Amino acid sequence: MDVLQILAIDAVTVVIAFTLLWAICASIRDVTMVDAWWALGMALLALATFVQVGGGTDRRVLLLSLSALWALRLGGYLFWRWRDHGPDRRYVRMMEKALEKRGWSYGKASFWLVFATQAPLQFIVALPVMLGQIQADPVELGTLAYIGAGLAVFGILFESIGDYQLTRFRKNPANQGQVLSTGLWRYTRHPNYFGDACVWWGLFMIGAETQLGWLALPGPLLLTWTLMKWSGAPTLEFRMRKTKPGYAEYIARTSSFVPWPPKRAR
Repeated sequence: MDVLQILAIDAVTVVIAFTLLWAICASIRDVTMVDAWWALGMALLALATFVQVGGGTDRRVLLLSLSALWALRLGGYLFWRWRDHGPDRRYVRMMEKALEKRGWSYGKASFWLVFATQAPLQFIVALPVMLGQIQADPVELGTLAYIGAGLAVFGILFESIGDYQLTRFRKNPANQGQVLSTGLWRYTRHPNYFGDACVWWGLFMIGAETQLGWLALPGPLLLTWTLMKWSGAPTLEFRMRKTKPGYAEYIARTSSFVPWPPKRAR
């Protein structure tokens, strides 16, 4: 199949999936579920591409398998967190602001502020598992692909451990209002985001052994920038500074993204 035709079908898949999810979220007046779909939708795009190209090669199977493992783990965790914790406060405030100040309906606000924004971002970030599958040659996996697979597996494990440590910390009533600064959180303020970045840089490396795979570079670049500079760390840390007294000190001694030994207190 033609490259543009494959990507067009993938794009239509994104639009249909996000439209259906938007209809569900608008009906229950809660868009938190979109976070889980951010991960699961990536695996859907990998699967849609896999089916279109006919599967078959080790590279395609590896890209699909790793992206599905990452998506099921993260998507399942985020879905559980939504059911356990309730609506995400970020989205609640966003919707309240749109309804009160702009006079929008919930359906209109959720569509334009959440779903219409995340759909194209998901498509771009997922480019490694789409473009990386289209060309069959080279058939054999090379050194770059093996390094990428190792990096992706490391990222999945790293963020999984980070999420587990955070969940246990939050479940302990004695930690109310405290800052998690042990385990992986001692070395980076965002082990989950760092793990995400490792996964998608690894997937990019697997596909980058093909000529089309190199064109997927905007995917991991956009994801890393989003996590570090836009809707990831900055949004979370802005809220944490206000709600947790010890967070400023935690920032001063702990690496923001890449794991690193903490600085000594002055």
